Amino acid sequence: MKHFKFESFFQGGFECSTHIRRDGLRRDVINSTAHDINAGQDYKLLASVGIRTVRDGLRWHLIETAPGVYDWSSFLPMLRAAREAGTQVVWDLLHYGWPDDLDIWSPQFVDRFEAFAGAVARLFASETDDVPLFVPVNEISFTAWAAGQFAVFYPFGQERGDEMKIQLVRSSIAAMEAIWNILPQARFIHIEPAINVIPDSADPQTQAQAFSQNQAQFAAWNMLAGLAHPQLGGARRYMDIIGINYYCHNQWMVNGGPIDVEGPLARSFTSILQDNYARYGCDIVIAETGIEDDLRPGWLRYVCQEVLAAIRSGVPVQGICLYPIMNHPGWDDDRHCPNGLIDYSPRTLERWIFEPLREELARQQRIFNELALARSVA
Repeated sequence: MKHFKFESFFQGGFECSTHIRRDGLRRDVINSTAHDINAGQDYKLLASVGIRTVRDGLRWHLIETAPGVYDWSSFLPMLRAAREAGTQVVWDLLHYGWPDDLDIWSPQFVDRFEAFAGAVARLFASETDDVPLFVPVNEISFTAWAAGQFAVFYPFGQERGDEMKIQLVRSSIAAMEAIWNILPQARFIHIEPAINVIPDSADPQTQAQAFSQNQAQFAAWNMLAGLAHPQLGGARRYMDIIGINYYCHNQWMVNGGPIDVEGPLARSFTSILQDNYARYGCDIVIAETGIEDDLRPGWLRYVCQEVLAAIRSGVPVQGICLYPIMNHPGWDDDRHCPNGLIDYSPRTLERWIFEPLREELARQQRIFNELALARSVA
């Protein structure tokens, strides 16, 4: 497919997780931050700092109230708010959560997700002429790890991670076909964490463990591309845009903790991007990156330096998404996580900009705008 140009290179992602925790609570971060009722103002606030492309999510568990019965009241106001604000949105169809009555291990899961995706496409066709952008299933690998392998999320599966990856790949392919049948111009982003696991130099047996863990990060993409498990129907055409999530904890030592991503043991983020492009030849977007507290400006500066080097080496990175773009309650303990450009009061829900990050964002916007201008003139 042709290179895709987003409305803005720098983007913002609204945390939209809807998983069920071990205590039985379903997370709905969009609701917890009142983004659902304040989407229009949130989009306009980002537009005021030059961010006109965002990631956001549909909450499938709220929309499909019974098999094949859809209530769009949780989503239509957000879709229309984006249109009114002139904001381009990448919509996640499944961000860790699905309807309560649905068994993810059953064949019906694929069928229901396919039907849901088709219904979303019909709604889009009736509402807007914009090119639709979707993430069919956010982080297939992490979802399978958390919900199928280590019993962190519902349905709390154990030792079934590979089985869940296959089920979610089937679901993604079915959803894309359903959407393309109605919206042939639709584009898709497949998002996974980029990791680097290094062996313990004192334990030779960890060489194989590190290799296995590093290869596992490509499993879902390989299935989508038809490079693994060809019986699933994967093909190169499904690998449209790849989204890479990268945080400070994405590099670690086997049987140890995270390592300093700028330290001597780490791979450069530039080389990680180069490797992903060499593997798949797709446009790339940094779909999630961020950190907490006063480290936010410095982290953005580091990521931008690495991305800039990757672009200059020929890697088609088309955007960097600050994620989350707005602070939110913690997944496990409801603590106020100071990790966004937009801060808000948990009590009043008033919004404001975290100025140090805004200043660094403006600096990086100038640098990348100059790069784009120089390339357009060359």
